[in-house]
Amino acid sequence: MTESNSAQNWSLDWPRALGGAAITADFRTQPEDFVVYELAAPSITDSGEHVYLHIRKRGANTGWVAQQLAQLAGVQTRDIGFYGLKDRHAVTTQWFSVWLGQKAAPDWTALNSGEVELLQHGRGARKLRRGEHAGNRFAIRLRNVRGDSDAAQAVLAQVSGGVPNYFGEQRFGRDGGNLDLARRLAEEGGRCRRSDKAFAMSAARSWLFNRVLAERVRTGRWQQPLDGEPQEEPTGPLWGRGRNPATAAVAELEAEVLADWASWCDWLEHCGLSQERRPLALVPAAFSHEWTGDDLRLEFALPGGGFATALLREVAELVNTSGAT
Repeated sequence: MTESNSAQNWSLDWPRALGGAAITADFRTQPEDFVVYELAAPSITDSGEHVYLHIRKRGANTGWVAQQLAQLAGVQTRDIGFYGLKDRHAVTTQWFSVWLGQKAAPDWTALNSGEVELLQHGRGARKLRRGEHAGNRFAIRLRNVRGDSDAAQAVLAQVSGGVPNYFGEQRFGRDGGNLDLARRLAEEGGRCRRSDKAFAMSAARSWLFNRVLAERVRTGRWQQPLDGEPQEEPTGPLWGRGRNPATAAVAELEAEVLADWASWCDWLEHCGLSQERRPLALVPAAFSHEWTGDDLRLEFALPGGGFATALLREVAELVNTSGAT
């Protein structure tokens, strides 16, 4: 029985690179402990068939806000655009677009509630799409820190140089539910809703990438280029159709790590996804930290596709008090 066939308890405890988490801290005690600002602003004009709305949300996920916008504007949810999904148990500021065509605009201030605040709006020419923004800026408070703060300080001193670019556990669903679906579709076949399949494909690609990255972290080669790197910086595979551009030592390593996951690779290829690469290192910009009593406050910016939890897990064992994934 292969590992993929037998795996039901999906271990997301990937190896750390900066010495190990020397402290434990409470995470997401309240939404204000996890603040996210999009590093993006669409070009606003006086005309256009799309309306751009800059929204601050608290304790609400992006999909729910998109549904509220569609209902208010009398359009389909597919007519709503945004740059990226944002965490629910957080305070996040992000842009949405609504395609109105020739429809009259509703009173957008009707959105304002305890969960949603409209900051500004204007017109534009095109739908906003995921992944088009430069990234996100974070302000995060870890509460009730316990453990070896001196050792944690030694880790914090290294963070600006980069951390392993793991996909965060939220990519895999609650208790690995997206991976359970990926396993069933890849190894047993069957059908499901298109939206569920999209989550499963994303989770499967992320799982395979994390396994390759974990092996390179274990062997101390995640920031060290190897023979056969297809790009200037070390990267790992986002599996899909087409030949793996890695060669030599990189291709050999990836083939060995993913040998037990051939059915997943084959399934992703048949799903029509194209082979892509993702950097192994996630390098934060403008990283800073401050100790305030028993709390640790961190601020930093990450490029699009980077997970704040990939950085946080290098610093601390996180006790998620919100119950959110």
